Amino acid sequence: MCDYSLEHVASRPAAAGQQLVVTRFPPFMTRGFAEIRNPGVAICLLPGTEVAFETEVKAEPNFPLMPKRRIGERLARFRQVDLERPTAHHDALEFANGEIVLVNRLILGQIATVLQLPKEAGRARATETSTMRAQDAPAADQTQKDNARSG
Repeated sequence: MCDYSLEHVASRPAAAGQQLVVTRFPPFMTRGFAEIRNPGVAICLLPGTEVAFETEVKAEPNFPLMPKRRIGERLARFRQVDLERPTAHHDALEFANGEIVLVNRLILGQIATVLQLPKEAGRARATETSTMRAQDAPAADQTQKDNARSG
């Protein structure tokens, strides 16, 4: 997903194998993921999407004037938090060590690769394709009937 403050930014869904960079989207202060070659378009991750960072992930410190926090992990799973608070940042990464970090707290410029999308995303696309084929089938059947009548 893309955080509420990115509703007015061009966006598209993530794809497996896609390389992303942590960026800030002007004029907002919200951070999110963008494709490296197209930093103006927000890439929206579905909950359960797995990403691998090139290096150990770094985040802003919990307290001002402290050094950047090193998470100690490179692999993470995207999730959303605090959904009951509509104006809070929801996009977060959960690491194997159990730590959850808001995407908005990630240090800018870090590069990650989408390893895999959640199974639900694959099923939704397959269902969408099947539905489209089913909708096209009656038209094809009618065309065959019309051709048989005129022939």
